[in-house]
Amino acid sequence: MEYIGYFLISLLGLVLIVKIFSWPLRMLIKLIINGVMGAILLFLINSIGAFFNFTIGINAVTAIIAGFFGIPGIIFLILFKTIM
Repeated sequence: MEYIGYFLISLLGLVLIVKIFSWPLRMLIKLIINGVMGAILLFLINSIGAFFNFTIGINAVTAIIAGFFGIPGIIFLILFKTIM
């Protein structure tokens, strides 16, 4: 049963890799720039949140969520951190 989960995660990762490499280079660069902007937004949230003992980890996943979805992505991450 455990191997089925690993298989599904690997399959999802493979699909994402194929999808990313099938995009034009311009779209991939835009995704990277948005990820960097997301990391900057998360840094600002962490700088302000430090006064209230609230931080969100900055990693590839959170930066891409914040960069891809913008302000709604940041709100999602804040709500997710608050709930979890």
